[in-house]
Amino acid sequence: MKRNIVYEKAFDFALKVIKLYKTMIEKNEYVLSKQVLRSATSIGANIKEALNAQSRKDFLSKMNIALKESSETVYWLELLLASGYLKTKELLNDCDEINKMLASIVKKVKKTL
Repeated sequence: MKRNIVYEKAFDFALKVIKLYKTMIEKNEYVLSKQVLRSATSIGANIKEALNAQSRKDFLSKMNIALKESSETVYWLELLLASGYLKTKELLNDCDEINKMLASIVKKVKKTL
């Protein structure tokens, strides 16, 4: 199978968020940690589904969901930064990059339908 950069970035990003989740659980933060974990890991899962789509419309639908999850994850990361759970913008920058890639893919596919 051909390499897919956005999928690889989403997968690596999810691994980083899992580490963040473990750290937050150790600090007894259960609600925000679960939210960011859910949305961040959903990005790659939806991209993976899109790569096996049955049609271009199905592909677009899954990529749109991945884009929405990415946007939601940006919100949670911004909240974690503002509240002090995150000390750097590394994860936020990674998610922004994925978000831009997904937005570009969605825009291009919409033009072809």
